[in-house]
Amino acid sequence: MGTRERYEPGTFCWADLGTDDPEAAKAFYVALFGWTTEDVPMGAGSPYTMCKLGDGIVCAIYGRETAPGPSGPLSGEQGPPAWLSYVSVADAGAAVTAARAAGALAAQDPFDVFDAGRMAVVQDPTGAHFAVWEPRATIGATLVNVPGALCLNQLNTSDPAGAAAFYTEVFGWRIEQVATDPAPYWGIWNGDGLNGGMMALPPGSPAPPHWLVYFASADVDTTSARTGELGGQVLLPPTPVPGGRIAVATDPTGATFAFLDGRLDP
Repeated sequence: MGTRERYEPGTFCWADLGTDDPEAAKAFYVALFGWTTEDVPMGAGSPYTMCKLGDGIVCAIYGRETAPGPSGPLSGEQGPPAWLSYVSVADAGAAVTAARAAGALAAQDPFDVFDAGRMAVVQDPTGAHFAVWEPRATIGATLVNVPGALCLNQLNTSDPAGAAAFYTEVFGWRIEQVATDPAPYWGIWNGDGLNGGMMALPPGSPAPPHWLVYFASADVDTTSARTGELGGQVLLPPTPVPGGRIAVATDPTGATFAFLDGRLDP
């Protein structure tokens, strides 16, 4: 069982969905993954909704108008609904300073999220957004790597070499190519732990560089079919990869996510 009580700095620890229709998003993912939800009031507007499997917290969904901090692209423009990947850090301020020194296109000053922790959003040199999380009362997800929970964070980028140099400098990650067929793929390690993946966007891809959130699935075929029944759209049908199979989809609010069945870390 992938229960977590802490994360080593540099490890992905959380993901949340910022969307313009949080009620539709909650209904979709609850039906797809069997989550239960717990709303945390955020003042006026929609709450920050914690998504759970049993007693384990797996991720969150919120309406972007009531986010605890700026929720759109750092340029100030409101982008499409999107999942945001969080990296646990010992010091959010130091992480932002390191990101700026390594060539981040943009980076917020860190801010407190009540007593839960301290965070900031960063745009890497290739254009992909991610967040850093300095935990206080909340570590992030307490359950990972089981069906319905987070299991992988993958950078899809137009410049793998530039991205690798940036993240190695900021987090000390080890990034190595692990596959060439059907396309080059890089593994991301934090210390000895496999921490994520990276692949190049196809030439001319309309998608901007982004971190793609994967949820574990007991059966990708079933999850893909259910995605369509619930109003989502499968962009990449079930596809074999080393260690299992994946699919990529959008939810009814327009956010892209992926799911995987196969080998999972403990």
